[in-house]
Amino acid sequence: MTPLIRAWLLLALIAGLSVSSTLAWRQWTGGAIAEAERQLQSRQRLAVLPAGSYDNQPLDTPLPLVDPQLPDSHILAAYGASLASRPVAVVLLVQVQGYAAPITLTIAIAADGRLIGTQVVEQQESPGLGGRIVDPQVNWLAQFANRQLGDHWALKRDQGDFDQLAGATVTSRAVIAAQQQALRYFDEHRNGLLKVPANE
Repeated sequence: MTPLIRAWLLLALIAGLSVSSTLAWRQWTGGAIAEAERQLQSRQRLAVLPAGSYDNQPLDTPLPLVDPQLPDSHILAAYGASLASRPVAVVLLVQVQGYAAPITLTIAIAADGRLIGTQVVEQQESPGLGGRIVDPQVNWLAQFANRQLGDHWALKRDQGDFDQLAGATVTSRAVIAAQQQALRYFDEHRNGLLKVPANE
């Protein structure tokens, strides 16, 4: 066997070992990575619910959706939260078009139709303007907590109840519309979302 062939065989052996070890490492860590991603997604989607307000695993059993395309937004998923086997809230994962790109929100609605809260899961709005929707110092989304469908879901400048996110009219209007439509969707599909028989 010539030195050149030996060198090629050694190189092929090293490459084979590298590929094998990489594949083995991926196989070994793949489950842990997938579980970490699942837990992160769970924390993001359920962070809108107050701690201790539910005792089930809402993300394990998504609720069926009927007509999820709304006038200005789209419901991507729905999850039911319960406490001691009683439904207490529904979390809707909603996407609405913002100024720069779609905004994905989690909107939690109590069984009585009251909005518990809203959080941003994903957004690409302009930094310093619409991007301030996730700024904890601004805390713009806090003004929507405990509101109901019957409130005036518009900016104050449009004869509504809500302050505008400074310099971000399009973002503000989009998020307000998404929340109002989520409340209306809940109101129209309450029995199915809460799994309450129609005669109750």
